[in-house]
This record gives sequence, structure tokens and C-alpha cells, in this order.
Amino acid sequence: MGAANTIPTDQPLTDGNTIISSGGKFELGFFSPGTGTSRKRYLGIRFNNIQTVVWVANRDNPFNDTDGMLNFTRQGNLTLLNGSGRVIWSSSAIRSVQNPIAQLLDSGNLVVRDATDNYLWQSFDYPGDTALPGVKVGIDLKTGFCRSLWSWKSRTDP
Repeated sequence: MGAANTIPTDQPLTDGNTIISSGGKFELGFFSPGTGTSRKRYLGIRFNNIQTVVWVANRDNPFNDTDGMLNFTRQGNLTLLNGSGRVIWSSSAIRSVQNPIAQLLDSGNLVVRDATDNYLWQSFDYPGDTALPGVKVGIDLKTGFCRSLWSWKSRTDP
């Protein structure tokens, strides 16, 4: 998939391929944590040059094959499928859109947006163990939505 910073609606992100933010700071792709001894596969965002993971999509639901795929549903949600085609994780966009764009920003935020740059979903609303600049933590007093940091259970289990 090269150095693109977006996931096209007609070309899923597959294991072994990545997207990189426009400034080269962050990378989105599949990984196994630890020193390669784990067979568990995750989709995550990491610092591009040092490979430190800052966000994991399926931290509670890893899969054990390298046939994972991230693509769009017809409603504009990102879905992560394992090799058997089972949905492992899905974004929850606030509304459907015809031509969504998934983009990894140079802030480390993975966003799903429409053509007018309205964010439908963003990874910053679901932080991992790293508080990047721009990540909000706490309760949104208007909506009641709670954002919390989550620590890893171990070096091999996000």
C-alpha cells in the first residue's frame, strides 16, 4: 500500500501493509507484541521510527492468523476481520456516509471522515496507554461519554 496516509474504500488494509501519516511520524498496521514469540495479531498505531505502540484497535480480541483485513462497511464503519471473515473490531461512526475516508493524521489520530472533513469517528476518543497531544481524557459533560487511558496487562498483552 506504500506510504499513503489513507485507506481507500475499495482497497482494504491487509496484514503486511501499512499506512503512514503524512509527516512520517505514525504508522498503522498489524503487529504481534513482544519479541515475536506471540502469535496473537493486533491492529495498532505506533511511532513510525521506534515502533512503540500508542493505540490498539482490537486489544480485547486478538486473532491468530496473518490474514487480517481492515476495510469499510457500506455504512462507512471500519471493520477488522480475521482470516475466517469474522468481525474482530469495528469503529462506531456517529452517522453513515457515502464515501468515507480513513486517514492517519500526523498527530497519531486515526479518523474516519467525510469529504468535507467532518470526523465521523476518531481513535483519540478511545485512547490506549499513551496520552498523545490532543487526546482528551475524562467525561464529556455534554454527552456523558467517558474517555480513559488503558494500560497493557503485560509486554505481550495490550
